[in-house]
Amino acid sequence: MAGKWRLTVDEAFCASHQLRNYNGKCEHLHGHNFGVTVEVEGRELDPAVEILVDFGELKALTREAVGALDHNHLNDLPAFAEHNPSSENLARHLYQEIKDRLVVAAPHVRLVSVSVSEKGTSRATYFEDGPEA
Repeated sequence: MAGKWRLTVDEAFCASHQLRNYNGKCEHLHGHNFGVTVEVEGRELDPAVEILVDFGELKALTREAVGALDHNHLNDLPAFAEHNPSSENLARHLYQEIKDRLVVAAPHVRLVSVSVSEKGTSRATYFEDGPEA
């Protein structure tokens, strides 16, 4: 069986949000230092450099997607006009944003998952079922 590689990068952003219909303290305006973890995988290394994708490139496209959220009130962003800016929805939103960028930057690499944490002890992970890389 052929093997594959999985790469992981971490990023962070600061933002405020309110969880609509929460019926608790998180319904009030509050903020977090959110953590973001991105995992990608693939079976083919660049033959010249022998890397799956440059960590710097992966971090840059992750930073670009996260940067649109950084230092914002998430409820005011169009992506969260109808959906709560929960960790779950943030993970799904970032997954889509990063997936779109990854297709252009490294089409031989598959986005595995995006995780978002509000604290170091809790995280939500979004991934899609699909063909393996």
